[in-house]
Amino acid sequence: MIAFHQVSKQYPGNATALSDVTFSVAKGELIFLAGASGAGKSTLLKMIAAIERPSAGSVLVNGQDIGRLNASGLPFLRRRLGLIFQQQRLLLDRNVLSNVMLPLIVTGSAKEEAEKRARAALDKVGLFDKALSAPLTLSGGEQQRVAIARAIVHRPQIILADEPTANLDRDSAGKVLDTLKAFHSVGVTCLISTHDEYFLDSADRVIYLEHGRIAETWRKEKFEGAA
Repeated sequence: MIAFHQVSKQYPGNATALSDVTFSVAKGELIFLAGASGAGKSTLLKMIAAIERPSAGSVLVNGQDIGRLNASGLPFLRRRLGLIFQQQRLLLDRNVLSNVMLPLIVTGSAKEEAEKRARAALDKVGLFDKALSAPLTLSGGEQQRVAIARAIVHRPQIILADEPTANLDRDSAGKVLDTLKAFHSVGVTCLISTHDEYFLDSADRVIYLEHGRIAETWRKEKFEGAA
């Protein structure tokens, strides 16, 4: 579903975020991107969503070359993606249900259908009873689960989560990861960046980035063999 081939990314001032990165992702995989802050994890995820474009090399998502994708093709790409960032970017002047409905309203869904699907998404993340609550009345972990509901309400093929457990306590972080793994269990491809190695044993594969390069790749068998 995703393929990087000799991908590099440089920002103005010759700041290198990624250098010669090559890997591929099969449908239904659960992959963690690990590494310290500044290793290139966020840039890599943004390239899959065409938020950033490669300076060299190619990024393919469902056969589409991100480097050549024009503005008219972006909505079609992103409808297949569920994007989750560290900052939830919930709209504070709307309740939880309205926040989750938003991606469907923007793409033209009828309000009744959008509300039905948003309530179903909230139920999947364990927050059905919080639908009419204001975002600021929720805990950090609950807000992140609202962000997940918003990301999956349009039934994406791929979930991209950038440090979704950052700044959460261990219990809240565990619930967020359990929610993401539940979607993976029904066939959704998931790429999750983290600097917290506590959660890595649940991955099919771990790609460890260091200074913009792939330093090491670990597969599930490694964790099972160490148990």
